[in-house]
Amino acid sequence: MPTFRITERMAKSTPFYYGWAVLFGAGTSQFVRNAAASLTLAVFMYPISEDLGWSRTLIAGAASAGGLAATAASPFVGWIVDRYGARVVLATSVLVLGFSTISLSWATIPIAFYLAYGIGRVIFSSPIQIGASVVVSRWFVARRGRATGLLFLSHSIGMTLFPLLAAVIIQARGWQDAWLIMGILVWVIALGPVSLLIVQRPEDIGMVPDGMAGETSGRTNVPASLAEDSWTLREAARTPALWLLAVAGGLLFVVHSGINIHLVAYFRDQDLGATVAASSISVGAIFTGVGSLFWGWVIERVQARYAFACVALLMAISSILFIGADTITQAFAITALFGFSLAGVLVIPPVAFADYFGRGSLGKIRGVTEPFVTMGQAVGAILSGGIYDKTGSYQAAFATFVVVGLATMVILLLAKPPQRHLVTKSSEIPPEQKK
Repeated sequence: MPTFRITERMAKSTPFYYGWAVLFGAGTSQFVRNAAASLTLAVFMYPISEDLGWSRTLIAGAASAGGLAATAASPFVGWIVDRYGARVVLATSVLVLGFSTISLSWATIPIAFYLAYGIGRVIFSSPIQIGASVVVSRWFVARRGRATGLLFLSHSIGMTLFPLLAAVIIQARGWQDAWLIMGILVWVIALGPVSLLIVQRPEDIGMVPDGMAGETSGRTNVPASLAEDSWTLREAARTPALWLLAVAGGLLFVVHSGINIHLVAYFRDQDLGATVAASSISVGAIFTGVGSLFWGWVIERVQARYAFACVALLMAISSILFIGADTITQAFAITALFGFSLAGVLVIPPVAFADYFGRGSLGKIRGVTEPFVTMGQAVGAILSGGIYDKTGSYQAAFATFVVVGLATMVILLLAKPPQRHLVTKSSEIPPEQKK
């Protein structure tokens, strides 16, 4: 294809390892997916509720509906990533995300809002999440942790800027113009990079992961056999580790979504004001960026289950601290801790799945595990909204999330790396690896 030939020429003439260009392209998709992020919706929740008379449960339900749809879509998306490549998936996703975000400016009845935001949420939760993290994991092995940390730093920057941009435009021109402008930005920022820079795997253009073959087993926390091994989906599905990691990720996203999507409304209920509420969200997003680099560094040195268990503990601590938080200092400090722990939820699972099961069928493997994440996001958003509508407070929701975080920590400690002999027979290598 002409586009691929252009990309191949670019890759061979680049003075640095081309994996960093792939990372940049994938990072732009992570940045713009925040048009459909729960933090962005949190900024819209109050003005939409006031303007259209909708309940918070109804608005949050759009995120849940999108999450449920993404749950069904993820296995198919994972197969497409392995079969046709991340470039196709990411370029299509960015195009659709722009359309869905713009459509929200006219979505003044619930069914239209659910369709437009639900489509955006599917893109946020499934194809961009799977496509970007899988392609980065295929280009990096020894440097997988730091590369994944940088990938989700891009997400964190978007997590900081999109809610701020939305708040400014809402204040100046209203919530409808805010959706329109953000949708256009999605196209301007990401459509070119994901279309031109992404290559499925380094071997496709005569390169090796990390740019130096000798580094591929250099991770201090990953045995060489695991770093080089390649499990099929069927083989991976027979291991307890796959499902323990998947369940743990889903549970932590119950906490993430249940807090994130309601946080602005909660701080406004605590009489902290719209400016403080929006600013605290930005503080949390900044610390998610800092945490992305930190957890990327940690996961190259500490076994995934231990690092992830620490993240679960921090999320439980954050949840209990939110109860009764009613000062500016508390809002900023606790949201910063929550954002820092959230970074681990984003960075560690993609690295863990790649370290445990290899690169060959990674798209399919992520496709069957990502539904746990999207289901967790759906449950968390609607759970907090339902508790608020029933009790007039989020306190019981936060207490529930403490228990969930602690239970997840125990589950993760049981997720030992799987062990088997290295694949050596050509017949055992996944078909997509032979191409």
